[in-house]
Amino acid sequence: MRVTILDYGAGNLHSLAKALDDGSSCVRVETDPIAAINCDMLVLPGVGAFGHAAASLAPGRDVLRDAIRGGLPCVGICLGMQLLFDGSDEGPGAGLGVIEGRVTRVRARRVPHIGWSAIEDMNDGAFERAPIDIAYYANGFACRPSRAEVVRAWTNADGDRFPAMVREGRAVGVQFHPEKSSRAGVAFLRTLVEEA
Repeated sequence: MRVTILDYGAGNLHSLAKALDDGSSCVRVETDPIAAINCDMLVLPGVGAFGHAAASLAPGRDVLRDAIRGGLPCVGICLGMQLLFDGSDEGPGAGLGVIEGRVTRVRARRVPHIGWSAIEDMNDGAFERAPIDIAYYANGFACRPSRAEVVRAWTNADGDRFPAMVREGRAVGVQFHPEKSSRAGVAFLRTLVEEA
């Protein structure tokens, strides 16, 4: 299993690579968005600013979008999930447009939303294969999909309910950080790799 983490200047690559390396996968980091699709599974990491990441993806945006829409398994984590959408109020630039919708600021008294929060209303087989009901979040923005059916789980930050997980075809996005969510989070992440 060839897993590629696309490096577009976001942080957290080391702990993510470590969580993805289960001994049976070949995990690599790639900075070229076009070369990144030469894999069995693409991972869009979290931690960073939407505008900067969108600018880094711009030269290969159409190729990436077409590959993901064409069936390349993809997991977007935090910022990576947000990049699956059309755009963000956080900064300029276009997202990949794999999932219709926009990313907006979290509507809570305290922003960013940092810490452990419950995952609610889970409706995806991945949660059955690797149960996780609380996860670590670090986000000031949240995805607002145009179609509710893409949402597979929710979270609540101070009264703002937003998607914890979305799925469109073989593309999955999680707003939380499974690689920072203890053993349950790592198991959940590896379940997505096995699914791919």
